[in-house]
Amino acid sequence: MALGGALFGATLHAAELRDGHHRAFLLDSQGVRVEIAEIEVKSGKYAIEMKSEKFTDHFLSMRPFKCLEGPEKTWCHVPYPYMIRRDVSKDLTDLEYDLLFLWKGATEYGIDMWNGVYYRLGVSDDGRIRGTLHEMDMNILSVPPDDGNMRPIREVDLEPGDADSHWLPELVIE
Repeated sequence: MALGGALFGATLHAAELRDGHHRAFLLDSQGVRVEIAEIEVKSGKYAIEMKSEKFTDHFLSMRPFKCLEGPEKTWCHVPYPYMIRRDVSKDLTDLEYDLLFLWKGATEYGIDMWNGVYYRLGVSDDGRIRGTLHEMDMNILSVPPDDGNMRPIREVDLEPGDADSHWLPELVIE
């Protein structure tokens, strides 16, 4: 899958997330899709609503999380805690921030913010927006970013994930 898309302020080349209603799915290694969100785009701005009926409530490390329970891992959505513009007119970075997750072993009690999941979004050859899994330490988000820095996650903070070692290695927006 060739991604012609963006990260960290680059411009989308092949297409953009067009005005209208979109749905976001996570895919397992067998291609089984789990719908996780609805996205409404108008004039480059978007609103996102997580599909809460797909998630179960968990209270982990003294905080509530909405999680997807898998056979070996649990995938928990991490709402980005700081301000973003929710603008996809130039790139998809804001949307990447709205789709942060962390994972924990299915039998583990707490969470480890070290197990962060960042889906790097881009436009695939088929015109869909696709996200490839990158791992990150979510602890970098524990302190608010400097004023005016609406995108504190840097390229150096991300490590390409091994799709074979994760339950939901891909994200698709249609």
